[in-house]
Amino acid sequence: QVQLVESGGGSVQAGGSLRLSCAASGRTFSDYAVGWFRQGPGKEREFVAAISRGGGTPVYADSWKGQFTISRDNAKNIVYLHMTGLKPEDTAVYYCAARPLIFGSKSGSDYDYWGRGTQVTVSS
Repeated sequence: QVQLVESGGGSVQAGGSLRLSCAASGRTFSDYAVGWFRQGPGKEREFVAAISRGGGTPVYADSWKGQFTISRDNAKNIVYLHMTGLKPEDTAVYYCAARPLIFGSKSGSDYDYWGRGTQVTVSS
């Protein structure tokens, strides 16, 4: 098993940037694909981005192409989500999730382990 802890959230004005981190402990982190999801107020959980074990084949939701970047540092057991051009509608709790397969998935039900989330608030 692995344990996941998100950090890097906070308050930012529209147009600003944030870098979220997902730190893992337990078994070798390089054995797990990782995805980022978010849930805004009154909304269902939605997919943001995913990355494979080795850091290749990143996948993004269409709305974030060219604005969000997912990356990982397996030596430090950390996966990052760098976000730019943030908008008020990006306000949400952001979660990272992991599964012991090569590739990630756009479906939250495909993941075995979840962090508790980090709050991102974007003001006008």
